[in-house]
Amino acid sequence: MKAPAADAATGAPDAAPVIDTDASAGPDPVADAALPAQDAAPALAEDAAPPPPDAGAPPFSFFVTSLQALRTLSGSEHGFGGDLGGLEGADGICQTIAEGVGQGHKTWRAFLSATEGPDGQPVHAIERIGQGPWYDANGRLVAENIEGLLSGDRPAGDPQTIDDLPDEYGVPISVLGDAHDVVTGSNPQGRLDSANPASTCNDWTSAEAIGQNLVKCGHSFPRMGRGGRPPRPGGPPGGASWLSDHPLRGCTPGVNLIQNGPGEGTCIGCSGGYGAIYCFALSP
Repeated sequence: MKAPAADAATGAPDAAPVIDTDASAGPDPVADAALPAQDAAPALAEDAAPPPPDAGAPPFSFFVTSLQALRTLSGSEHGFGGDLGGLEGADGICQTIAEGVGQGHKTWRAFLSATEGPDGQPVHAIERIGQGPWYDANGRLVAENIEGLLSGDRPAGDPQTIDDLPDEYGVPISVLGDAHDVVTGSNPQGRLDSANPASTCNDWTSAEAIGQNLVKCGHSFPRMGRGGRPPRPGGPPGGASWLSDHPLRGCTPGVNLIQNGPGEGTCIGCSGGYGAIYCFALSP
């Protein structure tokens, strides 16, 4: 898995804005306050061994990849963009992050669809993740089974988690700001949304300026104001689907945690996010 270089992320004039931080003002207080200390994720350090699994711990089989983890693993403040090293690389990202929180003994899969798998056939995200049940890092139910995941805009689980899906530490993604976009490449049934390779950033191997308004994402928490929390009177529907809500601006790396509508540029996070993915364990 090869992480895009930081300078490649800014090769295009507007390819990789990182507007959640102000370099002249030092670290972003909102993001830093939301993120655990570095020593809380030992598996992300090169030589650290993951903690052993705790037999008495609550079940844990789902998370949204945190901004901290993606920046650490990619080696760039912009994250990976659409180049996750293919489906295998994306699975590896999930597995590595899980190891860092003591869950590496389980098999983890990225919730991503692709136009072509090893057998040359399309790959559907919903068929990659096992049968459930799935729980967040706090032991709260996300969904009992596939039917629960697909039962509506939000999974049929604990209201404390399904309305603000959390990262590998159990921290809701909303603490970062407007960071709800999570890459899936999938339709509302969790299946491949389009046969156009650009709609999956060339099956998650490209961080180039492709896929504009093609790569589908879901929302880890409902979008404010348009079918989300709270609804705008007379506003259009949408904004609440966890797996297939709208297309992203493109595949280049980039982070935008500011609410500015559709955003600007060609980056995967430009419309409100950082290129996060969902990770599911095959066993609870």
